[in-house]
Amino acid sequence: MSGSDLALGAVLAHLEEQEREIAAQAQATRGRISELAAQLEEFAQLAEEVRITRKTLLALPDPSPPTPPVAKLLDHPAYQQIMAVFAAADAPLRARAVCEAMDLEIAPNNVNNVRLKLKRLANRGILTETEQGVFTLPRP
Repeated sequence: MSGSDLALGAVLAHLEEQEREIAAQAQATRGRISELAAQLEEFAQLAEEVRITRKTLLALPDPSPPTPPVAKLLDHPAYQQIMAVFAAADAPLRARAVCEAMDLEIAPNNVNNVRLKLKRLANRGILTETEQGVFTLPRP
């Protein structure tokens, strides 16, 4: 065997080794391509589900805004009188002013009773307490 045969044999062995490495890398790349193709298919499926959901939601009728429950006014005549006072008033009122408008005697007992009724109406949403002890009709 001559020196050139050894050199040629080494080159061929080296080329064979490179060919095996390239084949292994190609196989690994094919595996990654398979994984990426599967992942791409999953993304396509998810995108289709989102499109279907969006189309379904757009086809639904527009919901009407919920109507707030109507506050029920208490049946006692004093509440009817208080509401009449507020209907005629052009500014927020205190319990004492409501007593005066209802022609009640300005006595602590009367003012406290009217104040309790005003608080009750405010708790039901029929009146609004704009600040402590000052009441008005709610604005729409």
